Amino acid sequence: MPGLRAINKWIGFCLTVFCFLNCVSQSEDLLKHITSKEQLLNTRGLHVDIVTSERVLKITDSPKTKAGRWSWVGIPVTSEQYTWNTAEFVEATIKNEGKDPLKALLWVNSNKGWNSVADTLTIHAGETKTMRCHLRETFPDGTPKLNPNYVYEVQLMFDRPKAEVNASLLNLKTTGKVSEWKRPKGRLDVPEMTHTEPKGGHRVHYQLQNDPNSQLYSVLYLPNHWKKDSETKYPVIVEYPGNIFYVRNCYSTGRPEHCVIGYGMSKGDNAIWISMPFVNYKTGTIAENGWGNPNDTADYTVKTVNEIIEKFHGDRENMVVTGFSRGAIACGFIGLRNDTIAGLWKGMHTCQHYDGDGWGGADKQGAIERLQRLGNIKVFQTDNSTPELKELLSSVDTGVIYMNSGLKAHACDMFLDDRPSTMALRKWFNDLISE
Repeated sequence: MPGLRAINKWIGFCLTVFCFLNCVSQSEDLLKHITSKEQLLNTRGLHVDIVTSERVLKITDSPKTKAGRWSWVGIPVTSEQYTWNTAEFVEATIKNEGKDPLKALLWVNSNKGWNSVADTLTIHAGETKTMRCHLRETFPDGTPKLNPNYVYEVQLMFDRPKAEVNASLLNLKTTGKVSEWKRPKGRLDVPEMTHTEPKGGHRVHYQLQNDPNSQLYSVLYLPNHWKKDSETKYPVIVEYPGNIFYVRNCYSTGRPEHCVIGYGMSKGDNAIWISMPFVNYKTGTIAENGWGNPNDTADYTVKTVNEIIEKFHGDRENMVVTGFSRGAIACGFIGLRNDTIAGLWKGMHTCQHYDGDGWGGADKQGAIERLQRLGNIKVFQTDNSTPELKELLSSVDTGVIYMNSGLKAHACDMFLDDRPSTMALRKWFNDLISE
């Protein structure tokens, strides 16, 4: 019947429009809960005023803080406050009210070892521009960067070697709607660092026993089944973090709590994992950039490792050093710096960079000298198969395994899933500590 066909077509059209509107209409104001600047706990080098009636943040340089290259303000957000699981984008509109061009980075950050997504652009004096982060962005191999259920912060950052910041964040919101996010099979969640007492399955802020008031700390994880009164000894993984570095496809804080490789290597089950800082005893601070003082960092590592082994049943005969980027270089530059620290290791794993590639003064000749301390230490390389490295390591008589992760990005996310390179690393580690 012609009339019935027309009605069915109309119903179909209405359903199509409804579904389309349902997919694109989701939008939430991410500033609606911000009523006081005291809520903005993660702020560096900036002064923020809140115009509550307009929901606008006025952002200028802080006269009290030397920011360094990057300055930022973090806006706290959680899955309890907002619908992240089906949101597609985060958008921010920023006006540059100063006289200098501003290179801005907008980040959406998730925790528990998941990564961040970003947008970057330059905003010239007097301009107003909108930035957009895609919440479903992936690495080149398709690995998701973000778990929307673990989003905790939207961070507006300025890369400003010389520029003065005078800007307004006019709005911040989610836009778009997509299907519900599905967790990749086998993906691990890394425990967050807490300021609590060490116990099994937890990751805590750890300071040396005789140095409780220092700014220096490492991050200690005890395996799931660890018991205080047990006599079981556990292998130890010591990890160095990458350098502070914020660009479109790399979010790296330079701090020990940002490490993830050790958890991926052990899956949290059979090893003590220590995330180490780079330190300078003279300033009493952690170096997010560079080595701090390399000799101090080596000394602090030895002191930390020895104390943790004694207090938490570490196995001195089964210790591995690992690191990413700056941390990968540090495995040799710090980890083989003298006979004392070199004598700790049974295995070494490095990812994306190596001692001798020239970064931070870690030149080839120095690396050759440090390699004389490698001895019988077994070596595993992830995304480090350059001819230069193979030539360097050919001078030492030790087993070396080279694996390509396929992630195709300067990041550590590959260690938290079950891809072939990670499975090979776990097997290497388990075989090593069983010898």
